[in-house]
Amino acid sequence: MTLASCQLLDIQQNIQQTLQIILDYATQADLQGADVVCFPECYLQGYVVHKKLTLQLALDLSAPDFQASLERLSSIQSTLVFGLIEVCHEKLYNTAVVVKQGELLGCYRKTKLLSGEHVFEAGSEYPIFDLGDVRFGINICYDMNFSECARAVAEQGAQLLMCPANNMMRYDVAKKLKDKHNESRCQRAVESGLYILSADVTGERNGRISYGPTALINPRGEVVAQVPLLQEDMIVQEIVV
Repeated sequence: MTLASCQLLDIQQNIQQTLQIILDYATQADLQGADVVCFPECYLQGYVVHKKLTLQLALDLSAPDFQASLERLSSIQSTLVFGLIEVCHEKLYNTAVVVKQGELLGCYRKTKLLSGEHVFEAGSEYPIFDLGDVRFGINICYDMNFSECARAVAEQGAQLLMCPANNMMRYDVAKKLKDKHNESRCQRAVESGLYILSADVTGERNGRISYGPTALINPRGEVVAQVPLLQEDMIVQEIVV
């Protein structure tokens, strides 16, 4: 099983640009034999939590405009996991979708929300997806601070946990926490017995910064591969499950 994950510059409110970046990186991952590629939290529209603007950017996963976006990804052989802002029955969700050759296989809605994410509704389910002989689930960013989120995936027979994240924070907070993200993910890996594959944004925007990290962590809590902090790049790593 070959896993890929991308650490990408933070882009706001430009779906055509982010969709092209997803396509470009997924194409590279395909050429390297990746079975799955993970992208950051809310990457498609950008991480936006101002209700009026968030609602304007949100996508209905059953609507023609989202289906048209998926069609642009139909040439990709790898399974893709990427974050977006979803609207369903007038409720907003911080969602990660699972896509295979332009087909939507399902989605996960973030269950643990930060105080600043009151614009979103919390999800309540932990769907599992099959990737050949490997099963995987998803936690999004802050979910990883809670043992029960990873455990809900592991208890369904999964071996892999995807973690789309967006750690664009104030400079002081980002510096304080830049080494803590992997620490909590390593702890979850040991507790759950799962491989954990994270993807994050990087760069600076409006007085904020995201260092990353984007990494693959094994069930022993060891970082197997990582994109250097503050660097835009992709890891591609083979694992044996």
